[in-house]
Amino acid sequence: MGELENKQVIFKGYIDGVPKETDLEFKVTKIDLNVHTKGSGAILVKNLYLSCDPYMRGRMRDFHGSYIKPFVPGQVIEGFGVSKVIHSDHPNFKPGDFITGFTGWEQYSLIKNTDQLRKIQPDDDIPLSFYVGLLGMPGITAYAGFYEVCTPQKGEYVFVSAASGAVGQLVGQLAKLHGCYVVGSAGSKEKVEILKNKLGFDEAFNYKEESDLDATLKRYFPQGIDIYFDNVGGDMLDAALLNMRIHGRIAVCGMVSQQSLSTPIGIYNLLNLITRRIKMQGFLQSDYLHLYPRFLEHVASYYKQGKILYVEDMNEGLESAPAAFAGLFHGKNVGKQVICVARD
Repeated sequence: MGELENKQVIFKGYIDGVPKETDLEFKVTKIDLNVHTKGSGAILVKNLYLSCDPYMRGRMRDFHGSYIKPFVPGQVIEGFGVSKVIHSDHPNFKPGDFITGFTGWEQYSLIKNTDQLRKIQPDDDIPLSFYVGLLGMPGITAYAGFYEVCTPQKGEYVFVSAASGAVGQLVGQLAKLHGCYVVGSAGSKEKVEILKNKLGFDEAFNYKEESDLDATLKRYFPQGIDIYFDNVGGDMLDAALLNMRIHGRIAVCGMVSQQSLSTPIGIYNLLNLITRRIKMQGFLQSDYLHLYPRFLEHVASYYKQGKILYVEDMNEGLESAPAAFAGLFHGKNVGKQVICVARD
């Protein structure tokens, strides 16, 4: 091993508003693959697939009171990825191992915090990229949020917002397998068609074509909503509160409509929490990592049996990462947004 070119994505500085491609800088540096790691417990990896996720917007502001620290201006940003070990000073990892966890948005990364990594057992029937999607953070988020937070019962009425996204598409399919009636919202005709014709949702609608979300939900749920899996917040959450059934449950997974606003939109219909005895709960996937073995077994089996599908939006090359990330906040991705840095 010697010195190699190392492409990187650098965070330029804290922002206010919707992320832009220019908030990230693509840079080419050098990395010494003979870097001395003896006694450090670190591993050197080649990054293969990187995950674009809405939560990363929260790391682009100088706020340290969140559940995850902000990015550092002038440094490589990080996120979930799938990588291949090329050098190791850790007894649990050896060259050639595939791992998933936090890594840098770059071709090669030196990972010192190996406690957060999980080894992957390659399976010819499951793409490696799925370990940042279906079998990664979005997957366990959907699984834990639906089964643990929503406590579903067969025959219930389920509404999923941002339903074609990384989390929503799996929630809807798990709900169908559980015997529920499922409606999803998305932001384009193409996404609505995918939900209904590919992913098996009972109904779906384009929220951008609806002027009255309360009326829309009443049209799709004349008997009300038992479970609302919320990925967007804002006006959609407010409308859902008007349409929940008694003892309904709302899993608050994300609020992508609010993350880039200086002044978030207020919620006006909270009185319904009392009158309809609604349970509304926010959660993080990290609270449920003890469920990962069960989740992996169940979801991988469903996928291999053809009981669930998973839609990826794959961008090729690290150069495409800034535009792909910014596109998340304009609904440009169809399915789980992934960056392919290398395939082996």
